[in-house]
Amino acid sequence: MPAISVRADDLPAPKGHYSHAMVGGGLVFVSGQLPNPADGSEPPADFAAQAEVAVGNMLVILKAAGLTAADLVKVTAYIVGVENWAAFNSVYARLLGDARPARAVVPVPELHYGFLVEIDAIATARDRTQ
Repeated sequence: MPAISVRADDLPAPKGHYSHAMVGGGLVFVSGQLPNPADGSEPPADFAAQAEVAVGNMLVILKAAGLTAADLVKVTAYIVGVENWAAFNSVYARLLGDARPARAVVPVPELHYGFLVEIDAIATARDRTQ
């Protein structure tokens, strides 16, 4: 069975040649999410606010796939500056609640467009998708 593309109508269309997420092999693969606000406004400058937008975008995409944070199995976050680790962890824990997927936080020197955080994820697809 071919992979199925997921489009989150609440988010702007991807700017590149990719989908918000793809469903295949019983998993949902969420593309890297930068802190681009869904309403098209300017991204926040503050790291914690950027983290909140990026994680929120990931959750919107999961919702478009019929899933929640409880369905996450693996998350990778790329953050500019290891000093932002605690701020990321705080925002992430608040937004994910009781969900505790496997996770990696990777400090990087810079990200596209000067953003400070990017997050991607893998979730279970449940029975409704394949």
